[in-house]
Amino acid sequence: MSGKELTRKRPVPFPLYEIDIFSASKEELRDMSKTMGLNLSLDEMEVIKDYFSKKGRVPTDVELQSIAQAWSEHCCYKSSKVFLREYIFPIKNPDVLAKGDAGVMAFDDEHAYALRVESHNHPSAIEPYGGAATGIGGIVRDVLAMGAQPIALVDPLFFGPLELRQVPNGVKLPKYLASGVVGGIRDYGNRIGIPTVAGGVYFDPAYTGNCLVNVGCIGFLRRDKLLNNAVKGVGDVLILVGGRTGRDGIHGVTFASAELHEASEDESRGAVQLGDPIMKEPTIHACLEVNERGLVSGIKDLGGGGLSCVVGEIALAGGCGADVQLDKVPLKEAGLAPWEIWVSESQERMMLAAPEANAAAILEVFDLWDVPATVIGKVVEKQQVTLNYQGEVVYNLDLDFLTKGPEYCRPWAPPKGKEKIAPAEPKLPALNEAVLALLSDPNIASKDWMIRQYDHEVRASTVIKPLQGKAGHQGPGDAVVLKPLPGSNKGLAIAIGVNPWFTSQDPYNGGRSSVDEVYRNIIAVGGRPHALTDCLNFGNPEKPERLFEFREAVRGIGEMAQDLLLAVPSGNVSFYNETAHGPALPTPTILGVGLVDDIRKCVTTDLKVEDDPVYIVGETKDEMGASALWRKYGGKGGKVPASDPRALAATGEMLRQAMDKGLIRSCHDCSDGGLVVALAEMCLGGDLGFYGDLAPMGDLPTATKLFSESNSRFVVEVDASKRAEWEALAGSKAVHIGKVGRGRMTVKDGSSNAVDLKVPAMRKAWSEPLWNLLGG
Repeated sequence: MSGKELTRKRPVPFPLYEIDIFSASKEELRDMSKTMGLNLSLDEMEVIKDYFSKKGRVPTDVELQSIAQAWSEHCCYKSSKVFLREYIFPIKNPDVLAKGDAGVMAFDDEHAYALRVESHNHPSAIEPYGGAATGIGGIVRDVLAMGAQPIALVDPLFFGPLELRQVPNGVKLPKYLASGVVGGIRDYGNRIGIPTVAGGVYFDPAYTGNCLVNVGCIGFLRRDKLLNNAVKGVGDVLILVGGRTGRDGIHGVTFASAELHEASEDESRGAVQLGDPIMKEPTIHACLEVNERGLVSGIKDLGGGGLSCVVGEIALAGGCGADVQLDKVPLKEAGLAPWEIWVSESQERMMLAAPEANAAAILEVFDLWDVPATVIGKVVEKQQVTLNYQGEVVYNLDLDFLTKGPEYCRPWAPPKGKEKIAPAEPKLPALNEAVLALLSDPNIASKDWMIRQYDHEVRASTVIKPLQGKAGHQGPGDAVVLKPLPGSNKGLAIAIGVNPWFTSQDPYNGGRSSVDEVYRNIIAVGGRPHALTDCLNFGNPEKPERLFEFREAVRGIGEMAQDLLLAVPSGNVSFYNETAHGPALPTPTILGVGLVDDIRKCVTTDLKVEDDPVYIVGETKDEMGASALWRKYGGKGGKVPASDPRALAATGEMLRQAMDKGLIRSCHDCSDGGLVVALAEMCLGGDLGFYGDLAPMGDLPTATKLFSESNSRFVVEVDASKRAEWEALAGSKAVHIGKVGRGRMTVKDGSSNAVDLKVPAMRKAWSEPLWNLLGG
């Protein structure tokens, strides 16, 4: 604090301070925000000052800390809401059943699924194992709060190059971060018995200073057990269940709402929460049991801001307020100040709202599961929260002031100078060499080093798995498929779509491409794309160029979702992903879920039968900008792939009909590396080869045909006996380019030989890189 005269300890037998913000100068207000870890601007401090002036009293430290949590970028979306309201929130879909801690979508007349994805970037950059583990813990709670059983996890991850051996001060080696993050996800997910089934791992120098750790969860529930994150009304009590509260996770959301810097580890290590999957697993069961028995009015996750956010949010959602007895909160250790208890983000905690008459039965259930559960407050009519601690009122705030928070329309502008960069084509080696180089690029190479550490088959419902093909020869899949109901063949397809390089060069088309990719990934297994949830990772929104990237990407995502009739019932924004050395790439990560009418008709990526005809579906264009080939060999500029949602939807529907008729044996979307990489991956999964000629694709240069990453394209293997029926259905959408072979991939373009590689050579290039970089 800038001056002792601004802080006065209240004469009570515990740490409680009154803060004289009225006597503080502007400089002292700024200093107060910094030294108390509030991360509030001077304007925001002035608004708080005006509020308490009207109240006729100074705030307590508990109140100031609570406001800072609620008004953090992480909690109130003060820089992003204006754009989300314009492009995402207006999207309507009749299958959306709820928008709360997670989105909930109709599955059939009796069942629903929940979906959510979010970030745990800053904590993972400081402590990768714990940061990633608690990210999984938090996303599971979001789904649980809707009354859903968590059934699947996803983990899109972004790191600097693994071969780096020197990094700036305050930054950890990407290899250390990647190993720690994967370990945290592995240990937490495996221990709570939920399969990690999808995701991705991406590498770029821009992630060196600020890795991104995105985590998602899918849940499943009966529609009659859907919960709202709200109290029912006066007469409800608030029951805190799960882990005890400690000093871990204090200032987690304010830490996540600022740029990382050299001293972040020393200053903010306490902001990283400590996960406990052994506590989480019975907490899940107990929460589901009290919901099944109809004992609760609502449940909410204690995530960002801890009690300081959840109490006000769950009460206000029911049009009420709350009185809380803060000294009833179970603690990990003695000596916590009231403000520490109130804002701590200690893990594995949920807040239940329930009629007081049901409290005893709820406590009995949690006792049987050996999970702490304590009544800490009651719901009141007036929309304010009051905290009592050892007989003293330490906090009293109006909820409309606390939870509304500031909202900004910050300036945004395109980056200067980018339009002056002269396009430059890369200098390419022989095409065989280029193909092997791309297959061994860590962004394309096998991710089985990660995948095989996760139990993706626990719960025995993973029908189509992340690695697909012959045992011992699996290649990558486009999506996974789950069978959530034992007595039904209806399934859920789950996939990720993201391309930070497209987004960096062209934010609008990058956002659109992310949706295009997740859509075609779901189509490729036979699913009908149904809903999206997004994790929007961007830099400092106070810098106009960063906010421009965000706005344009959100505009692209919103337009695609609207045109493709996809719901967006949940999402997350993560700003301030940058350091003094620069921002992480703008990274809008899309988690998509599709409905599968009959899992027995699902299709995988691996080639199946020699001599089957192979087709490319969709139009290949000269869109090489930011492609894997150009990044690898120094290309600059160029067009980033555009997307035509109407053409994509028509192609997707045609492919689903073909799969339903049994015409297609294998299908793979064209994405990173283009057509030739898609063909190679199909060969690897089936341990078969390919012989083809690209001449029917038109007059494009051979390298463009092979490596263009144009959107909305698929490679399909068709049952040879049903070729005529396929061609009648596909029409001009499909171009015949060859047939399944054996032993090698040979590609011609008219009279010229383009690629000729043995399958074992491609497998070696694809399968070894991450094992060599990360170790056995």
